[in-house]
Amino acid sequence: MNQRKMDPHLEAGNRQSLVDFSPEHFSWAQQGAVGLITLNRPERKNPLTFASYAELRDLFRRLCHVDEVRAIVVQGAGGNFCSGGDVHEIIGPLTQMSMPDLLTFTRMTGDLVKAMRACPQPVLSAIDGVCAGAGAIVAMASDLRVGTACSKTAFLFSRVGLAGCDMGACALLPRIVGQGRASDLLYSGRSLGGEEGLQWGFLNRLVEPEHLFQETLAWAEQIAGGPSFGHAMTKKMLHQEWAMGVDEAIESEAQAQAICMMTQDFHRAYQAFVAKERPEFKGD
Repeated sequence: MNQRKMDPHLEAGNRQSLVDFSPEHFSWAQQGAVGLITLNRPERKNPLTFASYAELRDLFRRLCHVDEVRAIVVQGAGGNFCSGGDVHEIIGPLTQMSMPDLLTFTRMTGDLVKAMRACPQPVLSAIDGVCAGAGAIVAMASDLRVGTACSKTAFLFSRVGLAGCDMGACALLPRIVGQGRASDLLYSGRSLGGEEGLQWGFLNRLVEPEHLFQETLAWAEQIAGGPSFGHAMTKKMLHQEWAMGVDEAIESEAQAQAICMMTQDFHRAYQAFVAKERPEFKGD
C-alpha cells in the first residue's frame, strides 16, 4: 500500500510542488530533498508577525502534499534563531484587541504548531543565539534540535504577564525535558543555555556556531535519504501515542508497521540487502 492509497487527500491530483513558492515573510529554498526555512529579519533577531505566523502555518500545511521535500530545516539569519512575537507589530496591537479577536490570534498561532506536527516530514531546527517566546515554541515543535553553546532558549510568557501554556507548551515541552524541568522554564521564563539544553535533552546535538547550518543540513539530508513513508509513520506515532495506553500503542504500532511492510521501500531494502547494496528509498 502506498501513501496515496492510505489517504484520499493525497491522491495524485492533490500533490503539489514548491518550485515557484516565494513567501513574503521568510525565505524558502530547496537543497535536494531538504526544504530550508530561514527567518530573515536579522536586524531585530528574526521576530514573527501576524503575517509570518500565518504564512508559516500555510507552508507546513502545504508540505503535507509535497513529495519532493523529505526533511525540513528551520533557521534564523544573522546569528539568532527567533526572538518571538514582534513587540511593536504583535504585542502592542494585542493589548487593543477584543476577546474574540485575541482568541482568533491564539488559535492561529496554535495552528502553526499543529501544522508542524501534522506535516509528514521531520523538521530540524538549527538554533543559535536568541530563541525566545514563539521562537522557542517553533524549536519545541520541531522533531530535532541542533544548537550551539551560544544559544539561549526562553519561554518568556510569564515575563510579559501571561501563562506558560502557549501554543501547546504545557503538552509538548514536558515530553521533551520532563515535567519538572518544563515547569522550571515555563514558570520562570529563564534562558536555557546550550550546554544545559543538551544535558536536559531539549537539544539533540551541540555544535560550533560556524558549523551549525552544515551540521543540521547534513543530518536533514541523511534523514531525507531514508524511507520517507516510514519516517512519516514514525512521526505520526510519536505524536499520537502520548495519549495512548501501552496496549493500545502496541496495537497501533502493529498496524502501522504492517502498512509500512506493504511499501516498495521495504521490498527495496530487502532486495538491496540480498544484493549486498545500499537501498535507494523513494517514498512509495
